[in-house]
Amino acid sequence: MTNSVLEPARSTPVWQECDLCVVGGSATGVFAAVRAARLGLKVVLVERMGCFGGVATLSLVNVWHNCRDERFERQIIGGLSLEVIERLKRSDSVTTWDRNPEWEWIFNPQELQIELDALVSEAGVKPYLHTLFVAPYVREGRLEGVFVENKSGRGVILAKQFIDASGDGDLAFHLGLECYTPDAIQPATTCAVFSGWEGLDGVNWKLLLQKHGHEFGLHADFAWGCHLPHSDLYMLAGTRIRDCDLSNGENLTCAEMEGRRQVRAIRDLLTRYVPESRLRLQTLPSRIGIRQTRHIKCRTQLTGDDVLRGRRFPDAIANGSYRVDVHHPDRPGITLRYLDGRQEYRRPGFAAEKTRWRPEGGDSPTFYQIPLSSMIQDRHPNLVIAGRMLDADPTAHAAIRVMINLNQVGEAAGVTAAIALQSGADSANVPSGMVRKTLADGGSIIV
Repeated sequence: MTNSVLEPARSTPVWQECDLCVVGGSATGVFAAVRAARLGLKVVLVERMGCFGGVATLSLVNVWHNCRDERFERQIIGGLSLEVIERLKRSDSVTTWDRNPEWEWIFNPQELQIELDALVSEAGVKPYLHTLFVAPYVREGRLEGVFVENKSGRGVILAKQFIDASGDGDLAFHLGLECYTPDAIQPATTCAVFSGWEGLDGVNWKLLLQKHGHEFGLHADFAWGCHLPHSDLYMLAGTRIRDCDLSNGENLTCAEMEGRRQVRAIRDLLTRYVPESRLRLQTLPSRIGIRQTRHIKCRTQLTGDDVLRGRRFPDAIANGSYRVDVHHPDRPGITLRYLDGRQEYRRPGFAAEKTRWRPEGGDSPTFYQIPLSSMIQDRHPNLVIAGRMLDADPTAHAAIRVMINLNQVGEAAGVTAAIALQSGADSANVPSGMVRKTLADGGSIIV
């Protein structure tokens, strides 16, 4: 078998020249692009799927977590997250849960797609949907563009600054930046939307999954869900794809198919044991929900101790209070660690095991921070890392990976790129104090 072929050289047309190119159109990427555009940059946003929003829209994970500290006493998050929530409220597409550690907002992911389209258009960002990042264009050691492909063929987008918001760090990886993957990767989940869920009222469906899952090839594992706003449709997150690095193309293919198989198995199980439920599968995600793949080595690695002890960083660009949330790859259930020292191990069919990760007594932080330096590397100083692949150990990642935190990371990346362009510097050399001030001026809450 031939191991490789020689691809002929070709001349690639330049599709756009811009100040900033953002690779990846999740909420993180959209917020990066919009923040930079509002500060005067010409911005191009590249997304391989057909809509923006990433996990929130494509993967059907329709919840954003709390914008207040762990005690619900102080608002610690503002910016574009709250702006988008206000837009969703105008179309009656979001419900609010006060003082809830699980989530603060449940939204309609289809409506969020439309609001993100509007946000991008109003900011003057040039969008490219259904457009795949292929490779970086480096000239004389400097990142100057990205090769992309779509229905029109292959082109290159030239830019002065870049943000990798691809989730898996695709741009950074293909640039040869130092990457690492944890030994134990948190499993991925395929969500699904069902009708007829009201037929399970009064039924312990989680216990049924735990008791009979093996009959349908399912793991006895953690499951949760919520109704879409003002709807009888129910979003269920109950599948698990373990022991699989989904930054690998073959693994991703297998995981997508296995996730759909597990969704059908859950439907079949519940229909068999609650036949009167009339449960029907209505919507599958366009993309599996990925919790973790590779991370990019940056100036600072955020640690679990930094998060759980509430360490304050002079270059902090985001705040969070979502607990450490470890979905175990090697055993059922999840482990939660809170900033006040509490710890819970939750698994289906059992009462939560409540312990402490540290002894009682002393002051407890009420929120943690993400430093700009965990997004900055020095090999390509005009590139910022924005998303779940930033430099964080497994414990820190288990807290900061949720969207309400990474939304802020995206905003910080966009602001950093804008200041770099306006000052004639590179992103790696922008003073963090300027980033923090500009974020605050734009509505973010920086403390």
